[in-house]
Amino acid sequence: MKKKELTIPLEIYENAGELPPADALLLNLAMEATGNAYAPYSGFRVGASVRLANGKTLSGTNQENASFPAGICAERVVLSAASAIYPGIEVTDLAISFFYEGGNNAKPISPCGICRQTISEYELRSATPIRLILGGNSGEVFILSRAADLLPLAFTLAEMK
Repeated sequence: MKKKELTIPLEIYENAGELPPADALLLNLAMEATGNAYAPYSGFRVGASVRLANGKTLSGTNQENASFPAGICAERVVLSAASAIYPGIEVTDLAISFFYEGGNNAKPISPCGICRQTISEYELRSATPIRLILGGNSGEVFILSRAADLLPLAFTLAEMK
């Protein structure tokens, strides 16, 4: 038997004020987007913003549904919009923030499993790493240099060959 340890490089900033201006702006766009989320069931509002290789930014929000599996996460909303509006333009950065009506908003938020898989697929298909900027409405901010670090053993097209 062999044993291997996987590690994830992570930058931790004390707060959004320590971020480079372009990253602070993108995280702020994600924070602002939480106000447009449709989350009447959970009260957990998520905003996600992307920066594209052409410098454009887009934001998306989670959209819940009474039929719970029919909802969609903010990350998948914004990635779908980016790919529809700017086909072929790489996503270079993705910021994610949240506001929870019943809890602590001063911590980073990380994508759910299906979003990790989706972001990983976007990275692979564009052959461009997507930096993740993860934060709440205050408190620490985490930055990962590539989304694949959140899903190191991802199921990909390579497994289907």
